[in-house]
Amino acid sequence: MSTAPTPTPTGSSKLDAAKQVAIANTPEKISGLALYSRFALAGAVCCSVTHGGLTPVDVVKTRIQLDPITYNNGMIGGFRKVIANEGAGALLTGFGPTAAGYFLQGAFKFGGYELFKQQCINYLGYETASNNRTAVYLASSALAEFFADIALCPLEATRIRLVSEPTFATGLISGFGKIAKTEGLAAFYSGFGPILFKQVPYTMAKFVVYEKVAEAIYKRVEKSKTSNGMQTLINLGSGLIAGFAAAIVSQPADTMLSKINKTKGLPGEGTTSRLIKIAKELGLRGSYTGIGARLFMVGTLTAGQFAIYGDIKKVLGATGGVEIAKS
Repeated sequence: MSTAPTPTPTGSSKLDAAKQVAIANTPEKISGLALYSRFALAGAVCCSVTHGGLTPVDVVKTRIQLDPITYNNGMIGGFRKVIANEGAGALLTGFGPTAAGYFLQGAFKFGGYELFKQQCINYLGYETASNNRTAVYLASSALAEFFADIALCPLEATRIRLVSEPTFATGLISGFGKIAKTEGLAAFYSGFGPILFKQVPYTMAKFVVYEKVAEAIYKRVEKSKTSNGMQTLINLGSGLIAGFAAAIVSQPADTMLSKINKTKGLPGEGTTSRLIKIAKELGLRGSYTGIGARLFMVGTLTAGQFAIYGDIKKVLGATGGVEIAKS
């Protein structure tokens, strides 16, 4: 670990002593792998906790998407129907793959976003990146999400199968193994196209709206003088608005992803042809089935993610990222 440089003497012993104390009490900013691994850990924890905690909402949302005739009484009615038919434990179906999948995805998403944002700044220069920050946010989040989805897709396919077919397997390990054995490893990525179609626009909307809302707030409130509690509250509010925007943008693809992972395709039927067939069957209105539950779910989890992410970064000392928002 590097040591702080010795300050240049001023000729005043009291002033020199004060400078020594100030330097000793100033936390050293980290960078490189040490910094981005902290971003990744903070992202992994915030996504795993929020998605795992909202597993019951996700179960009901998925049931509404896959069987709208049976689950036709909205989110509250869906909760009651699942509990009445299968017991309260059914609301935690898929918790294992949800928590594990989004731990991996969160690491790649948040860590990757910070990394790619820094690379854009390095390539464009700070001033150009700041003047074109919306494009930087969009490009960074899209690249981060692409790699995050490679990690998420197998676990998301397992989760959807467990939720749509409660008797398919008893949990993450058995469900993962059964799909691999009976359908092959390619089955885990049958929904990769739809998950990109869903997650990339979702993440782009999520980050750019969050950044814009937070920037607008900090134009009126000086961030350096804002308490930690107030910063968490701002992260919550900005994340809530970002979550609503992301849910609306990505809802059609989310419905298609649930449909394509419910059952395996017909012999010789490709993913593209399946997607076209599902889109025709759903129509625009059908693609927004379950939007109420998803607005609640995505708004809540996105608000929670940004609040937890910001707080964990502070705890880990991950304060070395470059900000390009105009203040």
